[in-house]
Amino acid sequence: MTKELHIGVEGMTCAACVNRVERGLKKVEGVESASVNLATESASVVYDPEKTTPEALVEKVREVGYTPVVAEVEFGVTGMTCAACVGRVERALKKLDGVLEASVNLATERARVKFLPASTGLAQFKRAIRDAGYGVLEAGVGQDRADLEREARAREIASLRRSVLISAVFALPLLLTAMLPMLFPAVEEWLMATFGHGVMSTLNWVMLALATPVQFGPGLRFYRHGWKSLRSLSPDMNSLVMIGTSAAYFYSLGVVLFPSVFPPQARHAYFEAAGVVITLILLGKYLEALAKGRTSEAMKRLLSLQAKTARIIEGIGEREIPVDEVLPGDVISVRPGERVPVDGVVLSGQSYVDESMITGEPIPVLKSEGVKVIGGTVNQTGAFTFRATAVGADTVLAQIIKLVESAQSSKPPIQNLADRVVAVFTPIVLGIALLTALTWLLLGGENALTLALVNTVAVLIIACPCAMGLATPVSIMVGSGKAAEMGVLFRKGEALQTLQQAQVIALDKTGTLTKGKPELTDLRTEEGFEEAEVLRLIASLEQKSEHPIARAIVRAAEARGLELVEPQGFEALPGFGVSAQVGIYRVEVGADRYMARLGLDVSPFAAEAQRLADEGKTPLYAAINGKLAAIVAVSDPIKEGTPEAIAALHRQGFKVAMITGDNARTAQAIARQLGIDEVLAEVLPDGKADAVKQLQDKGYRVAFVGDGINDAPALAQADVGLAIGTGTDVAIETADVILMSGDLRGVPNAIALSRSTLRNIKLNLFWAFAYNIVLIPVAAGVLYPLTGWLLSPVLAGAAMGLSSVFVLSNALRLRRFQAPLRGPVIDDRTSYVLRRTQDSKRETRKDSS
Repeated sequence: MTKELHIGVEGMTCAACVNRVERGLKKVEGVESASVNLATESASVVYDPEKTTPEALVEKVREVGYTPVVAEVEFGVTGMTCAACVGRVERALKKLDGVLEASVNLATERARVKFLPASTGLAQFKRAIRDAGYGVLEAGVGQDRADLEREARAREIASLRRSVLISAVFALPLLLTAMLPMLFPAVEEWLMATFGHGVMSTLNWVMLALATPVQFGPGLRFYRHGWKSLRSLSPDMNSLVMIGTSAAYFYSLGVVLFPSVFPPQARHAYFEAAGVVITLILLGKYLEALAKGRTSEAMKRLLSLQAKTARIIEGIGEREIPVDEVLPGDVISVRPGERVPVDGVVLSGQSYVDESMITGEPIPVLKSEGVKVIGGTVNQTGAFTFRATAVGADTVLAQIIKLVESAQSSKPPIQNLADRVVAVFTPIVLGIALLTALTWLLLGGENALTLALVNTVAVLIIACPCAMGLATPVSIMVGSGKAAEMGVLFRKGEALQTLQQAQVIALDKTGTLTKGKPELTDLRTEEGFEEAEVLRLIASLEQKSEHPIARAIVRAAEARGLELVEPQGFEALPGFGVSAQVGIYRVEVGADRYMARLGLDVSPFAAEAQRLADEGKTPLYAAINGKLAAIVAVSDPIKEGTPEAIAALHRQGFKVAMITGDNARTAQAIARQLGIDEVLAEVLPDGKADAVKQLQDKGYRVAFVGDGINDAPALAQADVGLAIGTGTDVAIETADVILMSGDLRGVPNAIALSRSTLRNIKLNLFWAFAYNIVLIPVAAGVLYPLTGWLLSPVLAGAAMGLSSVFVLSNALRLRRFQAPLRGPVIDDRTSYVLRRTQDSKRETRKDSS
């Protein structure tokens, strides 16, 4: 049976393009016909789904040099209760023509679909989900998605709370009525003596009256969802609960209404099993919903950072408007204690701004004219105005939220095992339940009917796949949220798993290990020359050069307040140095070969030059009026925290490599200084990806750390790419992990969190699987012949609810994760700023009171 697929194609300009795309598509095995329309920029393909896939057709369009139009949409799904529900929604979406990928997350209750908009769209997705028995969360005009989801979660919690209370009102007396005579023989004897032998029949009628409102009141939700699942041949947790409680209820109803039909030893009612099990399962679902809300607290905090309004300057006045009405170019005023509404550049004023929720760094940053500010950060004690440069979805905060949501909704490789098990789990459980019933009916003796019922119901109730479905996504959700608080963004959930599997951490040098901005580090003068005067003359000469070394020398002189003069007759000798007349002095600066060319002996600085070389610095020499005056060195200084980060990586068991364009001698000197294990030196910028591949060819799994701009090929080549950001460079498509601050200590912190998250997932999966492997046989009654023990359906229901609560509680432990390395030490200036901020907050509270 063939299918027809429509693919949007971009980049076609003429009939030759049309022919090229058609020929390419027709070459794909299984394609019967392909027609391309230049006017509509689309291709219509008839193909055999058993021989090819939409993904292969899309890839062929790319292969022939054009761009297939692919879209991605994410939306909320309501009504999912277990892992089987996730599989059912995913299957319903993947059946639609034009859907390339569909991923559903039980913890976030969201679906993400990648599709061909020429073939399908959101309307079809909604219909497919509703036909599968679930709902779609739709936002109305002007409604915020986060608020909508929060309201839906609040409604769900309120509904479950109401159902639990209603069930408990009937289930508690039901349990007491059924269990007291069984647990305390004296009570049964008193009842017999007081009301006669007919009392048990009367009690059965009382229990029927108590169980019925639970079964068809709060318990109706299990019938509603469970029957739809059974009818579509994809049973889920609701189906198991529906079958189990219905068996107990209707068996007991038969005993009450037609007692003579049953053997005397089987005339026992199990209304408490049905009513109490429903109550316990609802209680478990209620606790699960509460815990789910806590798993998304990090995301809630990120969303709460978004300012609601902005104060724009118009003429000589100010006007407050909703933040979504701010346009690029608007001038905005920010007062002390307010949130910066959008991204921009400071025009006037200055203040310290708390960027901790963006970068993970606790130290407020000084913002003055020309400096960027980030929307969502908190202004401290000063006031300033800035011009908006990015608004809406283009702001840094919006991109961070998008990246965190993307990580939370994606599936790591470890989830594949759970998905495969869940796909067949519920049908297998139904088979085990049927086998349990038949076994007890055949081997149960005179109590066969009773034993068959109790054990079958226990199997159906205890074997809920909820814990399996929650085991991985809740840990990913909490872990990625915690990472965002630390200034670490995982673009993909699988990076949380693959990062800790790396064996070599390869580090780019410039901008990663070092500051990426050369500084004057050494200046030693010969006898008879004053250091400040020599620096003034050298810097005056270097003003005419654009070389990074020259810029560093000029910055050092300006920082010391030295007055520079305009050089005359500036001359640059490539490979040697520069010279000029500075006032009454002839100044020459360059390498040792330049000094030799001038006839000057640099041996007085031999020991100093050797020391500088050992430190990875290249010495330069200065001559004034024909005499050797000084030796200077400019280098790219090591970032604060880099040595500590590399030591931590070694403690974590990693081999550390450095990739740099420096010469081998300089690179080895830096490697010795930092304790780096392997050096790949003299690597050209476009050769970094090959350097990473060299390490991979040795059998290593490599994590590459670069600045995320110049290192894109290497980041893509590595098994895991980590981009060192600057607080605003967050949209780095080639990196798997983004470190918002430029501090390398974020790498061992991210790895430590990755390891903790994976341990958490493994414990969750172990519990989810072990729970079912151990307790399903117990529920089936395998211990009865040996010990006489049977698992009550009531206890089975309690255990089932607790399994999900355990998984969620275990995942929530990640919220207490402590990064092994702390950020920069707070200096006296920062301490003063923080004290001022705290004092300001206290004064504000006093005024408001």
